[in-house]
Amino acid sequence: MEATSDLLQDFSALTAKKQLAEIPALVNQGELGFKCLRDYLLSQQDQDPTPVMGRIVQVLNQHQTSENLLFLQQECPEGVVELTSTKGVNYQEIQDKLIEEDFLEADLLTVRKMWELAGASAVKRKWLYFTEVERFPVQDLYMIDLLWRVYSGGKFGFSVQRKIWLSLGKNFNSLWDKIAWRNGRTFARYPSAFTWNLDAPQGHLPTTNQLRGTKVILALFQHPAWQKKD
Repeated sequence: MEATSDLLQDFSALTAKKQLAEIPALVNQGELGFKCLRDYLLSQQDQDPTPVMGRIVQVLNQHQTSENLLFLQQECPEGVVELTSTKGVNYQEIQDKLIEEDFLEADLLTVRKMWELAGASAVKRKWLYFTEVERFPVQDLYMIDLLWRVYSGGKFGFSVQRKIWLSLGKNFNSLWDKIAWRNGRTFARYPSAFTWNLDAPQGHLPTTNQLRGTKVILALFQHPAWQKKD
């Protein structure tokens, strides 16, 4: 018990970046390390979800010991992000796939949920008008982005892509190269040329491959949802 308490105290004192880096070392300690991670999650139950919390859930899900499974079932059966939608869209499937680190399926679901958010016409045509993106509720777009940030160590999400785009002087060509959507003049072929794991570059996911053109992406980046983060 004392060893676990010391581990938890040491882990809690680290910065978020160092906590993410320390998680594999705790995993290598077996049940002692897993208990530290579970206890840390319990200590954060009243806090907003963070990439550290999301990564811990992914790791516990990867290593399905009886203790880890029981903890996930009892303490966070649906993940660490409490989902809301002003349009009644259910984002749980995205959360489930992100926890499983099935980033390709999460990416496909993200696009489908955005069609659903836009309405029946978008669902039927299977693509979005930029004007529909402009009308997305702030809460819903923020929720999709939060899911991607929490379950990627802060690497993925529309807001992450937007931050990179702003740092590049709002130059989309530079953005495509920076986030590895393009190599030279050749755009990455979907899905085979994309990296569907956490080794991908910052901002690589989610893709907007099926959203058609820069107008939709520009509408995403100019959306009021990010004002609460700026």
